[in-house]
Amino acid sequence: MEKPTHLIEFETMLLGRHVQLSTRNGSHLDRSAYTLLSRIRMEGPMSIGQLSDAFGLDASTLNRQTAAMLRAGLVERIPDPDGGIARKFRITREGERSLDAERTGNIRGLEKVMAGWDPEEVAAFADYLKRFNTDIENLDGRPWPRP
Repeated sequence: MEKPTHLIEFETMLLGRHVQLSTRNGSHLDRSAYTLLSRIRMEGPMSIGQLSDAFGLDASTLNRQTAAMLRAGLVERIPDPDGGIARKFRITREGERSLDAERTGNIRGLEKVMAGWDPEEVAAFADYLKRFNTDIENLDGRPWPRP
């Protein structure tokens, strides 16, 4: 008999695959833009250094990702509102619109998948996912801001 952690590993692998497939069908934002925009929306303007600290990614990766977002008009570079030297990325109206549209599509998809679930089951699943993600963040030392 397999351990429950083996089953969780398998199911999270499949979840990653399903998410990857769903983002290719009608999605406008790639996964990195969706994640970066979500973080910038939660925290406000962020520099490459702050994004690097938040995501554990090197500056060259973030420079590529933010350059693509700049070209798409999703973010703009602004002087640091706090007077620091580094310029920061701020989400644009187009970035807000794209992020909202993407999130709405994702939520609609989840509602389709979970249409047969009781509201209590959906709430319990959300609680377990939050706990799972929070425990990962605590081990990694990079907590994600939550509303």
